[in-house]
Amino acid sequence: MSDEQQTFYAFNPATGERLEPGFREASDVEVDAALTAAAEAFRELSADDAPPRRGHALLLDELAARIMDLGDALLERAESETALPRPRLVGERARTVNQLRMFANIARDGSWVDAVIDTADPARTPAPKPDLRRMLRPRGPVVVFGASNFPFAFGVLGGDTASALAAGCPVVAKGHPSHPGTSEMFARAARAALASLGYPAGWFTLLQGRSPELGAGLVTHPATTAVGFTGSLRAGRALFDLAAARPEPIPVYAEMGSTNPLFVLPGAIAERAEKIAADLAASVLLGGGQFCTKPGLIFTVGPDDQRFVQQLAQKILSQPAVTMLNQPLRDNFSRQIGAVANVSGVTAVAGAGGQSSGFAATAPALFETDSDTWREEQKLHEEAFGPASLVVRCASVDDAIDCIDSLDGSLTGTVHIGAADADASKQVVRRLETRVGRVVVNGYPTGVEVNDAIVHGGPYPATTDGGFTSVGSAAIRRWARLIAYQDTPDDLLPPALRNANPLGIERTINGKRTRDPIG
Repeated sequence: MSDEQQTFYAFNPATGERLEPGFREASDVEVDAALTAAAEAFRELSADDAPPRRGHALLLDELAARIMDLGDALLERAESETALPRPRLVGERARTVNQLRMFANIARDGSWVDAVIDTADPARTPAPKPDLRRMLRPRGPVVVFGASNFPFAFGVLGGDTASALAAGCPVVAKGHPSHPGTSEMFARAARAALASLGYPAGWFTLLQGRSPELGAGLVTHPATTAVGFTGSLRAGRALFDLAAARPEPIPVYAEMGSTNPLFVLPGAIAERAEKIAADLAASVLLGGGQFCTKPGLIFTVGPDDQRFVQQLAQKILSQPAVTMLNQPLRDNFSRQIGAVANVSGVTAVAGAGGQSSGFAATAPALFETDSDTWREEQKLHEEAFGPASLVVRCASVDDAIDCIDSLDGSLTGTVHIGAADADASKQVVRRLETRVGRVVVNGYPTGVEVNDAIVHGGPYPATTDGGFTSVGSAAIRRWARLIAYQDTPDDLLPPALRNANPLGIERTINGKRTRDPIG
């Protein structure tokens, strides 16, 4: 392969301008070097639990500070590579920095390891009770794939990387090819942070490239112990299958397609149809419809639902064309919307999507169908990543509940209720919670709080493992595995399980939560 073939560029989505400099596709040799270095760094820092967990907290805090030190240059590069507006990027930078600091605090406290101790009872009959101690321990090198739609918060120093580093796992990150310059700026900040704290260089590595072979090489390398991914169902499933086919399979925590169904019950339509229509249109079009939590399916019930649909269509029609994150995304969106429009029984009530003026621009769209058509046409169940949504008009609440059973797994499910919907709302929520990771009532799913209680996951195909979250403090659990020690001498135990509790963490000892030592 020639040097020219190995070089790729970012393009401004708004203008089509090729952005300098070019970036080189990472080779198989570089993949092996990065993961070998990560494995060596993990072995080095796992010995005698050095550095202590507070070292990882210092690293995360240092990363947050160095991201802020990048200043406007980071915002300018990201704006040119993604066409996302400056205020959005400023907010996303704050979220990214806050994520790093949140995980720094989690690492600093250390109680996330969930240490559980059941002490021995030699006098127990008919058999003595052994001493058993259990905790979460880091898996090892983690591969993180940066996402396109959140270049900061789900980028190479986003939530996946922050949570993996907090768990004590080195990271090899693959930057998204749409914004390689942004990824490289983050990587420079990370390299400087590592050097300032004396970490081995292999604790974080960025690799760049567009080829599927690069991603496959990262997932199948024997040193990789887990994978974090945010992107399309096609790509996420391909990585998952590769990981499952390894001689030693590993987990892939992939966030993929999500339609995020939203139900508007009759009482809600009667009470506040215009308000819901305005707010829902804003949610559908937020970020150009390129949020993983965009409401892509809207189920309406009641005699006034046609009026509501018309109000929603007017709000959609009033919005200008959207510049998507890159041209391939726009082209794929156009194909998906064209396929929806061609389904018999589907009507375009606000635009029909399709290309607009601008390199990666497209017009918003809203479609409508009935519940029978939706149930019969699998194409209508798929996510259309972009500024469009499909309204499914249901004949009754029972009809809407029946539709829930045909839903694919999603990150979120939303229900808008009014005073007259008390009985129906309970049935809808109970059924909906079996298909989603987060239930929203009288709100909109595109706001994702980053805290201890959030769940950003869901049944397949929203994710490959609905038992975990990629956002919030619980995201750290993906990068650790349970290990138990039976009748192990105190000096051979990890510090978190020793009698004296030298880390001062909260533990469960014989069924009671405490920070006390074992006398």
